[in-house]
Amino acid sequence: MSDWLLFDPMFRVAFFTGLALAVALSLTGAWLRLRGEWLAAFGLAQIAAAGGILALPLGVPVTLTATAAAAVAAALRELLPRPDNSHFALMILLGWSAALILAGNVHHGQVIGESLLRGQLYFSHPGHLAAAATLVIALCASLPWLQPRLLRERFFPDWFSANRIPAWPHRLLFSALVVFSAVLGTIAMGAFPAFALFFVPPWIAFSLVRGWNAALALSAGLGAVLYCAAFTLAMALDQPFGPTLVLLLVAASMLRLVPPRD
Repeated sequence: MSDWLLFDPMFRVAFFTGLALAVALSLTGAWLRLRGEWLAAFGLAQIAAAGGILALPLGVPVTLTATAAAAVAAALRELLPRPDNSHFALMILLGWSAALILAGNVHHGQVIGESLLRGQLYFSHPGHLAAAATLVIALCASLPWLQPRLLRERFFPDWFSANRIPAWPHRLLFSALVVFSAVLGTIAMGAFPAFALFFVPPWIAFSLVRGWNAALALSAGLGAVLYCAAFTLAMALDQPFGPTLVLLLVAASMLRLVPPRD
């Protein structure tokens, strides 16, 4: 190509929006994997998709109803006596069925539903870029405070109750970050590509490195590199971005066969 589309001003906002989300989703996915809650990404994405369709009859922005639906689902799960990964599987089933029913009964619902499942990265606007950048900044800013608390809770589950220290502040912040990540990822990239970024880079990183900081860095790096490769290939070959990204992530999972570093 003489005029390489990747550097066309028309696609710059889309590219950097996706790049920021790729890093944010990969980092958040590492935390979810550590906590054994990796299905949260897909469960909340499906709920967000169903909530997004609900915006049509209500006449409100899709982001508002998608965020509200995902936040309510996350809050209800936290109220359960023993919340675990299985409850996110129920969210997947509920969100998928609700999205299809709403799409079939709401005017233009099928169009919005398909865009939320497949993503609409190429149509990103500066507002999406600002939201994605805000998510990355929020993640980086909260890590010094959030990281030791999540690690302590993971490896010493009774530490907070034994020391009479409330655990709800860091749990609330982490849940908010997960919901924000899932909603933005679903709106910009689609439910399946977003889940692939949540799931695959940390899955690879956890098998290749031993240290936690190294796993975080590798997760973010893999997410960014594979996203850039997918965006470039999709543009060069005139293919849909979402499936291209998912295929590259699946192919990259072969890296798990590499012997881990000591």
